[in-house]
Amino acid sequence: MTAHALYVSAAYAISALVLAGLVIWILADQRGRRREMAELEASGARRRSDRGSIKK
Repeated sequence: MTAHALYVSAAYAISALVLAGLVIWILADQRGRRREMAELEASGARRRSDRGSIKK
């Protein structure tokens, strides 16, 4: 394997690892946000958009 091919392979491997880490981070954060939303809904918290439309 030439030095250039080794460099390119390493760059692709690092990029794939970074992308995989970002996907895992996003999925973990999504689970946390869903859990928070479920807790808020269970406690009776309402969305601001549920107040109805405000007419001027």
